[in-house]
Amino acid sequence: MKDGKKTVAEKIVYKAMEVIKEKEKRDPLEVLVQAITTAGPKMEVRPRRVGGASYQVPQEVRGDRREALAIRWIIQAAKKRNAKDFVNGKKGIPVMSYKLAQELIDAQKGLGEAIKKRDNTHRMAEANRAFAHFRW
Repeated sequence: MKDGKKTVAEKIVYKAMEVIKEKEKRDPLEVLVQAITTAGPKMEVRPRRVGGASYQVPQEVRGDRREALAIRWIIQAAKKRNAKDFVNGKKGIPVMSYKLAQELIDAQKGLGEAIKKRDNTHRMAEANRAFAHFRW
């Protein structure tokens, strides 16, 4: 949602669901849930200050934060997509709906920018596993 425009955001999401139904020939809600589940990170790093030094300590991500991060990353990735690919859409459907639909489809398949972000987060957590003993 941008600037509190809830109806605009709803319209974009519902039109994206229509696009998914048309493209994938599957239940769009199923695609949405699977995309959020796939894009959600299992581990992340959080800074801990110990003895004057900051360490990036890997921690498991709680369920509600995992969903929030997944949704945030999918929306950011959809906004970054190139609009030229979607210009020839149907009249009355916002371009952002096409971008969001394609990002959800990609995330559900394990592709796309949101999945790269998740993999990068996991890579950072794995690289800093040596500092896991600072967790409390």
